[in-house]
Amino acid sequence: MSIRHNLESVKERIAKAALSQGRDPSNILLVAVSKTVEPDRILEAVEAGVTDLGENRVQEARGKIETLGRIARWHLVGTLQKNKAKYAVRLFDMIQSLDSLSLAQELEKRAAREGRQMEVLVEVKTSFEESKHGVEPTRLEELVREILHMKQLVFKGLMTIAPYEDDHELVRPYFRRLRVLKNQLEEKLDIPVEHLSMGMSSDFEVAIQEGATMVRIGTAIFGPRSYL
Repeated sequence: MSIRHNLESVKERIAKAALSQGRDPSNILLVAVSKTVEPDRILEAVEAGVTDLGENRVQEARGKIETLGRIARWHLVGTLQKNKAKYAVRLFDMIQSLDSLSLAQELEKRAAREGRQMEVLVEVKTSFEESKHGVEPTRLEELVREILHMKQLVFKGLMTIAPYEDDHELVRPYFRRLRVLKNQLEEKLDIPVEHLSMGMSSDFEVAIQEGATMVRIGTAIFGPRSYL
């Protein structure tokens, strides 16, 4: 199947999941995750209607952005090490994987040097898997409070990665937990939490049913990954 066909299929599934909950599908942003995808195929996706692209690694994204330019909004959706922060604030329009105060402070410093504001999502660890990154839910409010006092970082919401399960119903509690945390933040801090970035190719419909405003989809658009 072509990328255009896959994209249309994904959009139809997004719309169906949203409408099942009485939600407007236009309020859900599709971020096409383009890790390991060649630039010509990324361009094909943009020409088919993709407006936002997600990359996992700073170095890989750097080459693609230098080649393709600002053909879409670029999101960093993978783990960010502090020593790559200076590159991240130059390359990306949004960083979805902010998971510590030390990283926030480094991004704040680097963004100030670049003279720009940086939109960020705080990644929350909603599962007990050791391989998952993110701030612990008990530390979330404290971290968000600190970010809100920073001048260069613009807090836009929360992100999580659920465990992979063949039975998609088993991931629902992780997405629901993030939505509960969003509601708690809005109540305690009296702020809008605009985005919940959750759900990937295997589980995005459940994520939408639980309140996702962003879904990060790669395989369902570009096909199986080729890791070299």
